[in-house]
Amino acid sequence: MIASYGRGLAKVLNHPWLTLSVAFATLLLSVMLWIVIPKGFFPVQDNGIIQGTLQAPQSSSYASMAQRQHQVAERILQDPAVQSLTTFVGVDGTNPTLNSARLQINLKSLDERDDRVQQVISRLQTAVATIPGVALYLQPTQDLTIDTQVSRTQYQFTLRATTLNALSHWAPKLLNALQSLPQLSEVSSDWQDRGLAAWVNVDRDSASRLGISMADVDNALYNAFGQRLISTIYTQANQYRVVLEHNTANKPGLAALETIRLTGNDGGTIPLSAIASIKQRFTPLSINHLDQFPVTTFSFNVPEGYSLGDAVQAILNTERTLALPADITTQFQGSTLAFQAALGNTVWLIVAAVVAMYIVLGVLYESFIHPITILSTLPTAGVGALLALMIAGSELDIIAIIGIILLIGIVKKNAIMMIDFALAAEREQGMYPRDAIFQACLLRFRPILMTTAGGIARRIAINVEHRRWRGITSPVGDCDGGRLTG
Repeated sequence: MIASYGRGLAKVLNHPWLTLSVAFATLLLSVMLWIVIPKGFFPVQDNGIIQGTLQAPQSSSYASMAQRQHQVAERILQDPAVQSLTTFVGVDGTNPTLNSARLQINLKSLDERDDRVQQVISRLQTAVATIPGVALYLQPTQDLTIDTQVSRTQYQFTLRATTLNALSHWAPKLLNALQSLPQLSEVSSDWQDRGLAAWVNVDRDSASRLGISMADVDNALYNAFGQRLISTIYTQANQYRVVLEHNTANKPGLAALETIRLTGNDGGTIPLSAIASIKQRFTPLSINHLDQFPVTTFSFNVPEGYSLGDAVQAILNTERTLALPADITTQFQGSTLAFQAALGNTVWLIVAAVVAMYIVLGVLYESFIHPITILSTLPTAGVGALLALMIAGSELDIIAIIGIILLIGIVKKNAIMMIDFALAAEREQGMYPRDAIFQACLLRFRPILMTTAGGIARRIAINVEHRRWRGITSPVGDCDGGRLTG
């Protein structure tokens, strides 16, 4: 093997200009691969936990939402990959409206199921899609996340306006445009302005003639629908709150307001409808704010065949197509915002690392040329790493960039081994540079090949297991395995 390598190496050294041209072509190829490779943020893990949001019509009550939640839970538990399920209905810090519910689905261990988490999610959404009046949004729970808010899907994008009317006008338009993009899936918005509200318009003159004040109207409505605490019953084991409520079993909805009576100045009871008109209108269920301005958050996932970089670029193109006015601004949030920042800084990070290595090597060898010789091995390794990522179907994400940086150090170490031996041979044995580097390559071929083959074998063993479930360290293994191509 070493003899064959020596014959091939001699041919390469006999054609220096061709070799130099190949080196520049490799550098150009690495830049082209960097541009065209799909880019992401973090690889999706399969740790056996799925979090979800169940969305119902905006006019849904707590009782109807609980019934829908029960139907969805039964359908989810029928899946063979699901082990347990936890659901929550009601308003809290992460669930601002009654027409939504939170779910946490625990899957069986990896040895007990054959499907990856994305396949399970697709199967669950297909099963729940037959239940009328609900929409289920699912995403796998990740160990590494920087999102500070709970959303329906994995990535967030906000639309901010100066007024509610402007937000109500542009939010549906942008939502429809985003839903038509093939680079995005499961696009949804938390802007809900079709909730039902009862508007009570009190005739103040009529109420004043009857001796009824606005405070009396407020108290009557609060007694009926505000769940006023009027007493506490104490027992030996516990205490129980007594809540005052209006009986709406016989007359639900707006008809319940017609049965409310107030006390006039003569002591008689007067129906609320005698001094007020009651109408039903649409109203926002909740209004979120960002920097004191009303905002709506669009959530989306990235379908297979596309990367997060493709989705971000498609959103930016859609913004330009819609020509949003000056008082409407957009901003990515959470991991999508961090992805944009990381994408812009990664190139400069690698350039800074290469410059720092050049300075250190220049000081070490007291030469301007030898550091370039050592760093000239990086493009071939970069091409190998990027090709390995593309062949494996991985994206260029944060974990892959860590693998590339580690790869730079390993390749540089191999080049330093040969340069050190060649310089020593020139000084001590008086060899010509060509003969010195030829002997250095032959002597260092076996240890370099053994360490590289050992690293590749180790990564293949790790990736065989991780590839099945797409562990978060898989891109590092892809880059390390790409050393063979380099």
